Order: sequence, then C-alpha cells, then structure tokens
Amino acid sequence: MAEKEATVYIVDVGASMGEKRNGRRTSDLDFAMTYVWDKITSTVALDRKTATLGVIGLRTDGTANELGSEQSFENISVFQEISNILLPDLKQLRRKVVLSNTDSGDAISAIVIAIQMITKYCKKLKYKRKIVLITDGRGSLDDDPASIFEITKKITQDDMELVIIGVDFDDPEYGFKEEDKEPQKAQNEQTFKALADACEGIIGTLQQAVEELGMPRLKNTRPVPSYKGPLALGDAAAYDSAIWIDVERYPRTSVRRPLTASQYVHRLDPSQNTIQSSGTVLPDGDTEMADAGTHDLTNVKSSRTYQVLDEEAPGGKRDVSRDDLAKGYEYGRTAVHINETDENVTKLETQAALELIGFIPWTNYDRYMSMSNSNIVIAQRTNSKAIMALSSLIHALFELESYAIARLVPKADKPPVILLLAPSIEVDYECLLDVQIPFTEDVRSYKFPPLDRVSTISGKVIKEHRNLPNDTLSSAMSDYIDSMDLSSFGRDEEGNSSEYMPMTDTFSPVLHRIDQAVRWRAVHPMEPIPPPYEILVRYSQPPEDLVSSSKRKLEKLMAAADVKKVPPRVQGRRRNRNEVKPLSGLNVEALIGGDRKKAKISFQNAIPDFRQTVNTADSIEGMRDAAQQLGAVVETRIRDSFGDIAYARALEEIGVMREEMIDLEEPDIYNDFARALKRKLLAEELGGNRKDFWWEFRKSRLGLIDKQTSEASKATEEDAKARLLVLEPELMWKTK
Repeated sequence: MAEKEATVYIVDVGASMGEKRNGRRTSDLDFAMTYVWDKITSTVALDRKTATLGVIGLRTDGTANELGSEQSFENISVFQEISNILLPDLKQLRRKVVLSNTDSGDAISAIVIAIQMITKYCKKLKYKRKIVLITDGRGSLDDDPASIFEITKKITQDDMELVIIGVDFDDPEYGFKEEDKEPQKAQNEQTFKALADACEGIIGTLQQAVEELGMPRLKNTRPVPSYKGPLALGDAAAYDSAIWIDVERYPRTSVRRPLTASQYVHRLDPSQNTIQSSGTVLPDGDTEMADAGTHDLTNVKSSRTYQVLDEEAPGGKRDVSRDDLAKGYEYGRTAVHINETDENVTKLETQAALELIGFIPWTNYDRYMSMSNSNIVIAQRTNSKAIMALSSLIHALFELESYAIARLVPKADKPPVILLLAPSIEVDYECLLDVQIPFTEDVRSYKFPPLDRVSTISGKVIKEHRNLPNDTLSSAMSDYIDSMDLSSFGRDEEGNSSEYMPMTDTFSPVLHRIDQAVRWRAVHPMEPIPPPYEILVRYSQPPEDLVSSSKRKLEKLMAAADVKKVPPRVQGRRRNRNEVKPLSGLNVEALIGGDRKKAKISFQNAIPDFRQTVNTADSIEGMRDAAQQLGAVVETRIRDSFGDIAYARALEEIGVMREEMIDLEEPDIYNDFARALKRKLLAEELGGNRKDFWWEFRKSRLGLIDKQTSEASKATEEDAKARLLVLEPELMWKTK
C-alpha cells in the first residue's frame, strides 16, 4: 500500500512579492507559484486518496485561521484545508492566491498553524508529514528563541519535514548571492537557516527549485509478483534427486505508457450526470468512461448493438441480444462454430510451474530471440535454503558461461512460454534475469541477398562490383562511425571522459511532455503551454561539437561514396509532369518511348505498360485512354477470378492507377473509373456476385480521390465516404 502523505504549503502573498527583481519578467509571486503549482498538480496527478495537502496564505489582507484571535496570527489565511485535492479545488485555489496589499504577517506563526493542521488531521496515525514555506523573507518575523525552540521540538517529535524555499535567498552550494541585500531580509534568512538546521530541514533558493522542476520525476511502482512457486529441475514426484527451489518472479523492465485521454462532454442540464448516445441500448455490452464528477464536464456512456441481415426487417437488419451470439473460428472464408461446452477442447490444461528444460552456452544465444520485457527471479525471501540453492545455481551458470532454458506456466490453465534465464551477480544481490524466447512458429525466416558479394545466375561469386563497397569506402565509413562515437564523448564532474547519454539521464520525451502539458493546462486553462524542458530534448539531435569535429570525416565519406544531390522534382499536371531533369541532359524515356502511337496495355504486363503509357502520353485523352485500358484489365481479372485468387493483383493495379492520377493531378479519371466499377459490381456484371471484392477494395483504402488528397478533385471528403465506401442496401441485398 502507498505511504500516506500530508503536506502543507505556506505561500507568501505579501505586497513585496509583486515586485520583479533580478531581471525576471514575472513577479516574485508568479515565480514562486511556478514551483507551488507544479508540486500541487503532481500530487493531483497521482490520483491517490492517501496523498493529501493543504495551503496557507501568508501576509494576506484578511485573517482566516483557528488562532486568528491572537495578534501574532493575523494576516494568515487557510486557503485549503488538508484533504484530497481535485481539479475543481485547483480552480478555487487559483482564485484565492492573489497578491495582497499588506506586508504584515509572521512566517513563524504560519508554520505554527501548519503544524496544528497536520497534527489535527493526522492524529497519531502513520503519515509522511511535510511543511513547505515559500517566501521572499521581507516581512516581519518573530525570532524569539523560546518560540523557535518549541517549534523545533514539535517538528522533531512528530517527525515532520520542514522545507524553506526563499526568493533570491543566498545559497553558496548552488552558487547564488543577492547583491545589496536589505538588512531585514538578511536577518530573516539567518533565522530561517537556524530553524531549518535545528529541525534537520532543508533551506534553499527558489531559482534552484524551479530549475529542478525540469527534471522528470520517476514513478515508484510497487513490485507485484507474476509467479510464486517452485523452480524445478526434474520430476520431483517421480525422482528423489529432483531439485525444487521456491522462487518469486517480478518485472524488471516494463514500458510506461503516457497519460491517456478520455471522452467527456460539457453538461447541458446540470441536473443530469450522464449523457447517453442516441440509438443505443445499455444492457448489451455497455461501457462507461471514468466519472467526471458533478461539475461542468460529464462522463460519456457508450454502448454496442449487434445486428444481423434480415430481408423482412426494416432496413434489412435486425437487432440481436449479446446472449444470442456464438463464437466462431475463421477457417478460410467461413467460420467454424464451437459452443461453450466444447470450447475446453481448444484449451491446453496446464498447472502453474517453472521447470528447467536444459542449458545452453552464452555463444549459442542470439539477441534477436528476446521477445518480451525482462523479469527478475529471486529466491523466496524468508527461505534460507531456497536462497542458498538459487545462489549455487546462479554461480554455476556464471562460471560455466551458460544460460538456462525453462518452461513457465504463470497460472493454472495459462498457455506455457519458454524462458531464457541468465545469471546476474551484483554487489548487494543475486538473481536470474529472464526473457521470453520464441517457439518454432514464432520465428520468421527470410532470405536476402548477401551484402558482401554478388552472385550471378551461373553461380559465380563476384567480390568487386559497383553495388559493393570498396576498401576506400569501407575505411571512410569506419572512420566516420568512430568519429561519431558517443560512448566517451561526455564528461563527468571531474572532467574525465564518460558516456554521453547514460540511460539514467535519458527520459521519454512523449511521456513527460504530455504530463507537463496536462499539469500546466489544469492551472492555466487559457495560457499557451510552455516549451518542453531542456532535458527532454537534449538528446533529440547529435551534439554540435561532435558533428563539427566529424565534418571532415563525413566529407571524405561522401567523396568515397560518390554522393550526388538528387535533382529537384517539378510539380504540376502532365504538361508540367513530375519530371526529373537528367544530369546528362538526355531523357532516356523520351528516346525509347517518344514515337509510340497509342500503346496497348497487355494483360500479362499491365502495370509497367500503364506507367510507360501515361509517361509518354501528350494529352489528357491519352491518359484517359490508358486508364480505360487498365480498367478493362482489372474488370477481366475480377470476372475470370476463381474465388478471390486474382483479387490481390486487381487491387494492386487499381492502386497504381490511383497513385498515377494523383501524381498527374487528374483525379477525375480515377474517380470515374471507381464509380463505374462500383456500379458494375453491385449490378453483378463482373461474373456474378462479387461484392466480396468491394470489401477488399474498402480495406485497401482505394476510395475516391477527394479535395484533401488532390486540390484538382471535384469530390469532397463526405462525397467519397457516402458514395463509394457505403453500399446501398437495396443494391447490396439484391436478389434475382
């Protein structure tokens, strides 16, 4: 269970906090609230009922606290009692934190009120208690030694943590010292430092605290075992010599996902808590989004209905209940039904176990075979015999430079997986690291031509070829890679060479950027989101010094590889066709196909012939004629196809036609073909009922070319969806 927390923030809102000092463009109060809002929103984002906080205003215009009747506690207001804080509470708190018109108010008295709030809320329960004071140190201060001693005693007895953050406070460790400091502020800083030292607290300058906000905060996760049971070598039920070690398995690495967005709507009627989509039935497979509370947003309920084709029902479809559905396994183009009583036939009955199968040398394992996140296997923590036995296994694997292969069933009736167990010996612990490795069916084997040689049709191996790197190119590439080495480009605190981007300093930009944006927008709904923190984009580009130092190596590599600039492409219609200007000045395609007269597209070589024809066409009519010829080839393939055997090739030819017409900015030619193809399919003019081809056509996203794809198109996006991607019911279910 997560640790209980109770934190009280004391925010100085005195008139002196409205000044802009030391070249800052914002007031001291806004500068201080940058830190406070970040901490508060981070607590809200945790979404933990055990994480509570309160806020006290120091040097406020009014007085609102339980000890306000006493003079020393005037001009101190409790903005937020200790509680779980949500987004609506944040909005109310933001309206309360405003600059006051007074400098009266004692920070020591505010600490006393914070102590009282924590004591009253936490009672004698186990809590992590913390007080954070943010001030500029320019107000009056009660530095009575007796009072400070009692405060220190109470903080120490209740195990509270005191953090004092000052605007422009001197901090030798950070390297900041304010020049021409006011005597009163200097005296107050000394008092605060003495108080923090007496109760073993922390005091620092606000500049450092704000800078450290850019460092992403890692989330501590409680380890949850994925397996608890024996690690067996041999059958313990049949053989006395079998090994049986009680172990536990925990995740070692796991992908952390960014925040996800849910769908909400603005509530139209405050008396209603939910809004349901029209035409839905909740009992059948309904799902509900997280509760949005009782404020201006309401949660959305979504539901799913199931329909079957029924010619006698209105619209040709009939609703069915979810209970009437049955599972079917796809078998070719049909579905094989297996009822619930027979479904156990498809399941493999297994028992939870982790069994060693054998061992392999380190050299026999390829890194690409790792299929999963890594996990850690340790001995049962309270079992000394298991700890000793697992330690001996780990050391044996390490000394023999071997891995163990194991079969894991995490829970009963779960499918088994094969694991690779690797020994890991650290200073303070020993364990086995495991990753899932593939079965035979999981491996995809492909054959590619070798990169270091060229084989001719006769079987002759050629070592020197224009497609093979020569020694000069290989040497230049090797030198360039060495010059871009990051493993020793960094510098440690002593100035020695070190790794440039260690894993501990490499954070996920997407994850923390989304978190930063959400927390900022929660407090500042109308202000622009600030740029990402520097540490998130630090490794987005190679270091400039390294790029500069390796520039000469890169130039040598480009010279050895004979790299040339690609000529620019000329955009436009066929009369301004996307033409590449040859460096030699000779247009080979024009020389070969310039004299062709209305070339005919063959059935066997349709795509190359079509491309050649449109490339040599000198008018729009020539392009239209080429599209009609290719369309005739497509229709022939569909008409003569045995089942769906020729559908893939027909779809490929349609895709080529679509790409060429987009490139030529003649979308109407393709759109006319697509409309005609749809009409013929629905009318069953292409070899009978071929509506299954239309389904494949839709899956391939070969719809009309709309204005968003090509500005020359007359079809809108809505027209493309309504007229092409949807089959009319009266035609779809037409019977002869």
